[in-house]
Amino acid sequence: MPRPRKRRRVCCLPESKRFGPVRGQESLDDYITMTVDEYETIRLIDLNDFTQKECSEQMNVARTTVQSIYNDARKKLADSLINGRIIVIEGGDYKLCEGGKKQCGRGCRRRRLEEDLLIEE
Repeated sequence: MPRPRKRRRVCCLPESKRFGPVRGQESLDDYITMTVDEYETIRLIDLNDFTQKECSEQMNVARTTVQSIYNDARKKLADSLINGRIIVIEGGDYKLCEGGKKQCGRGCRRRRLEEDLLIEE
């Protein structure tokens, strides 16, 4: 019996869950499903300039797991860009960070959103 998959820690769900070309006809073949944990690796590594090791610590999984997740996410992004397919972000084995005092680190988007709200008030 395989060991159960470890849930990946994710700071926030994406604000938009669909990305892709704008056109009239859409078929089921035009959709690619990207999991929330794949989205999180792209956000941390490509947007926030984390190393795979830093990303693994943030998400509370092994570095090799992050490498695998990241490679899958990049293939899906390339497929979307090259073949004009729509990406839908949903599903995956993840848990949201709690925010507040139990923030998950410098890449925590939830902490940044909470700080922005405090500044506005």
